[in-house]
Amino acid sequence: MDDKSVGFDTNFLKELVTTKMPFGKYKNYTLCDLPEPYLVWFKQKGFPQGKLGMQLASLYEIKLNGLEYLLFEIRKRLAKSK
Repeated sequence: MDDKSVGFDTNFLKELVTTKMPFGKYKNYTLCDLPEPYLVWFKQKGFPQGKLGMQLASLYEIKLNGLEYLLFEIRKRLAKSK
């Protein structure tokens, strides 16, 4: 099964489990490890512009809808491949 048949970009999801938060209270935390209340705060105040904002908004939706297991699976597969 490839990315297109599933309907999402796995590279984008991989970035959520490897990219570090570049600023703020949770600087250097992996994006997927950011607590949900922090993402809710961004949702209320406004996500940053650009790619980071898109990543945080997507992560907010993933956590809001209980889809974190997708990120756990990707993280597990990446750890095995190292």
